[in-house]
Amino acid sequence: MENLFTPFIRDKGIVIIDGAMATELEARGADLNHSLWSAKLLKEDPQLIQQVHYDYLLAGADIVTTASYQASFTGFAKQGYSHAVAAAFMQLSVQLALNARTALQEAFPERIKPLVAASVGPYGASLADGSEYRGNYGVSIEHLKDFHRERMRLLSQSGADLLAFETIPCKDEAEALIAVLEELPGVQAWISFSCKDAAHVSSGEDFAACIELINHCPQIIAAGVNCTAPQYIESLIKIAVSVTDKYIIVYPNKGDIWDAASKCWIPAAENHQHFKSDAAVWYTAGARLIGGCCRTTPEDIRELGEMGDRS
Repeated sequence: MENLFTPFIRDKGIVIIDGAMATELEARGADLNHSLWSAKLLKEDPQLIQQVHYDYLLAGADIVTTASYQASFTGFAKQGYSHAVAAAFMQLSVQLALNARTALQEAFPERIKPLVAASVGPYGASLADGSEYRGNYGVSIEHLKDFHRERMRLLSQSGADLLAFETIPCKDEAEALIAVLEELPGVQAWISFSCKDAAHVSSGEDFAACIELINHCPQIIAAGVNCTAPQYIESLIKIAVSVTDKYIIVYPNKGDIWDAASKCWIPAAENHQHFKSDAAVWYTAGARLIGGCCRTTPEDIRELGEMGDRS
């Protein structure tokens, strides 16, 4: 089974991931001050989600990530949705990305067929209290496996090309995700951790130890970091390169800090407005899949798209 990313890297030396979904939706007028975050629009305005996907593809993204990060059975249940409705929303999240890809292919048939990655957000996302940036869940690995299992199975059968384990803050959750992934033979995935500094994931555990964890799992085809401040990315890439031969993926935020208590962004002390110049450094350090997370835009991804032909 060929690594899904290899054709893109063979063609142009890099894979461009999309940018933020939720903050881009907010920039277009959506009110996401809600525990379901971007998943709220799966009911209220699915066409806006599809448009954001299309705009990222138009900007040059090779991968779009579904609006299922905050979508979980427990999260929807807390809002009064039935199990069946929750499943339908998750399937819709993938269909919207597939629709956007179809539209892009019709307009630009010469492009390599972009990939759709079904987002699997961390357990902490369902708590809607910022736990994905702390990792101090206080639950067992078995509990985490039970939380992720049905959603992963559903998303893996939804038409997406792969799963995206995003913003994972601790080693226990990575272990749980890998264990459940191994119950789904043939399904490929990436895993990206949220990190608190240049060497540690959000829980305080060594980033190197978390990356090493995935080496035994051939279904994990890329590993790295997302939703982490840009100033830490180069160091984290170098750590990852030293402990794994898998593709390295990075899609940091713009450096601003999310205040979960007040539900607002605190501006970054450092200015990281030029993703293209930062990304050139990350590529040199060893990253081959590069995109953006919170506060990044289609324009940022357009800049990254200019980094092609680096083989």
